[in-house]
Amino acid sequence: MRMIFCYDTRMAWIIVGLGNPGEDYIDTRHNTGRMAVERFAKKYKLDAWKNDNNARAMIARGMVEGVAVVCVLPETYMNKSGLSVATFVKSEKAAERCVVLYDDLDIGLGGAKMSFNRGSGGHKGIESIARSLKTKAFWRIRIGITPTTPSGKMKKPKGEEEVMEFILKKFKPSEIQTLEGVFKRTNEALLSTVTEGGLKAMNAFNTA
Repeated sequence: MRMIFCYDTRMAWIIVGLGNPGEDYIDTRHNTGRMAVERFAKKYKLDAWKNDNNARAMIARGMVEGVAVVCVLPETYMNKSGLSVATFVKSEKAAERCVVLYDDLDIGLGGAKMSFNRGSGGHKGIESIARSLKTKAFWRIRIGITPTTPSGKMKKPKGEEEVMEFILKKFKPSEIQTLEGVFKRTNEALLSTVTEGGLKAMNAFNTA
């Protein structure tokens, strides 16, 4: 018999994957955070994704090693992400149990960093969330999307128009393969975060 759990979002960990909704944006660089959270929900067998009209988001709920988790994929566009997140995160204290995953141009493809209470780095989704929650004190996992040369130098786009074109491009199959390795690491970091706390997870993740 399937057990039924009561999910109190005040006690649950809220895990947010940033991206743009719709088929046109599937597997694009700007949807990397969304892709990572989809992998996490699948890995830990959370409930099927459901549309939450009130939150303007797709959500998947479940228990991960006895801890309640709500995964959130905003169905707003990136610069309105905070509207969805604020539905689940109602206070500064609750923000400390929120992890946001998103793409980062300043990290090479295959890399990722975890942080807490930092600036947005110009990322519109993070700016929206910080504005809606009225705090920057939430966890972030930044996933690199910029290709690198064999020597490790990043081939970062320059200028607003070039950046926009780049982040809305789909990943190549070889790049998706690289990302799958990153997603295994983010799965581990998220598991550690919800079971052992963000600080311990961050220290392990950033030194791996």
